[in-house]
Amino acid sequence: MSIAPAQTATTPPLDRSALLARYHDVRRTSERLCRPLGAEDHVVQAMPDVSPTKWHLAHVSWFFETFLLAPNLPGYTPLNPAYRVLFNSYYNGIGPQFSRPDRGHLSRPTVAEVLTYRAWVDRGMATLLERGDEARLAAVAPLLELGLNHEQQHQELILTDIKYNLAVNPLHPAYHGVALVRGAATRPLGWREHAGGLQPIGHDGVGFAFDNEWPRHTVYLRPFRVGDRLVTSGEYLEFVDAGGYRDAAPWLAEGWRAVQERGWQAPLYWERVDDAWWTQTLSGFLPLDPHAPVAHVSYLEADAYARWRGARLPSEPEWEHAAADAPVVGNFQDTGVFHPLPSTATDGALAQVFGDVWEWTQSAYAPYPGYRAAPGAVGEYNGKFMVSQMVLRGGSCVTPQSHIRVSYRNFFPPDARWQFSGIRLADDA
Repeated sequence: MSIAPAQTATTPPLDRSALLARYHDVRRTSERLCRPLGAEDHVVQAMPDVSPTKWHLAHVSWFFETFLLAPNLPGYTPLNPAYRVLFNSYYNGIGPQFSRPDRGHLSRPTVAEVLTYRAWVDRGMATLLERGDEARLAAVAPLLELGLNHEQQHQELILTDIKYNLAVNPLHPAYHGVALVRGAATRPLGWREHAGGLQPIGHDGVGFAFDNEWPRHTVYLRPFRVGDRLVTSGEYLEFVDAGGYRDAAPWLAEGWRAVQERGWQAPLYWERVDDAWWTQTLSGFLPLDPHAPVAHVSYLEADAYARWRGARLPSEPEWEHAAADAPVVGNFQDTGVFHPLPSTATDGALAQVFGDVWEWTQSAYAPYPGYRAAPGAVGEYNGKFMVSQMVLRGGSCVTPQSHIRVSYRNFFPPDARWQFSGIRLADDA
């Protein structure tokens, strides 16, 4: 996920107490998400793309220490200088990093020691926010907001990664005991027509945004239409039952190769038990709900399904234009469910725009016209990833609601499946 620098067009007056309260709220949320976990759960890394939970907790602390405390708090002393390398993710401008695929090999520092590190950084941040020089604090306030949004992204990764880590266990353990509401019916898919034309996309300059959402610019859209809800698991099951994973016709070449080489037969976490499909959730191993949005499909699967249905995925500009007037409400991390839920909309309005699942678009992750990465190490994390990735929009059931907006650009490789990613259909009008 993007953790690049932000641009904020409007800068409100500095409010130390509000900054400190927001800082503590985000930090406490991360630790609250870890309460259902045992110490053993914090150290598992079941594949290279996920990270141990304790690494997430430490890395976000490393971010505040490296970019805010060390340069701006006179006399600050790191708790352990070795953490500079151990918890550096990808910042070449900072220095070397410990191998990402090997993070799960580290039993030390322990979970308790990581929490001690977080407390150490929190005390330093409290000192900076309460007593720091006014001018310097005002200058670093945007970087603080970046760090908080960065931690919110890792809150989402804590949940997606622990789901994968638990799912490889044949005991099918649950992360928590929240009962999932099952759907009773799926309303027919409708279409929302859009005339297209010249339309603005990108961040509008109000509040926080990552730099990959800038500059705001105008695009030309041909007339198009989008599905008024997400594709359900039951609808995707029709593709599975029709032999979708055995027929090369709807697949891109890369997708068909992945199906053949990796043995894909259904979305990630689906498992056939006797004559029924079950799926791993953060509430445990449960029968598949055909009315809930399909989740954990790659771009390659989403594209194949759309072709099989005689449709396509929306482009990134189409998605943003269609969602421009939709309120940012939905099934987010804040609900505590952590699973996509069936749509309850009955009036044909555009439903499930935000939350539930990230929606694949057909757009490659590329810079907007006029984009320039910020100088220095903090600017590494957008421009250098603008290759071999596809854009997703809308947030998911594990995204904090305050973190998302219509211009937010998420991106993953086309074969990624462990994220809460799903499908909204589109077509030419």
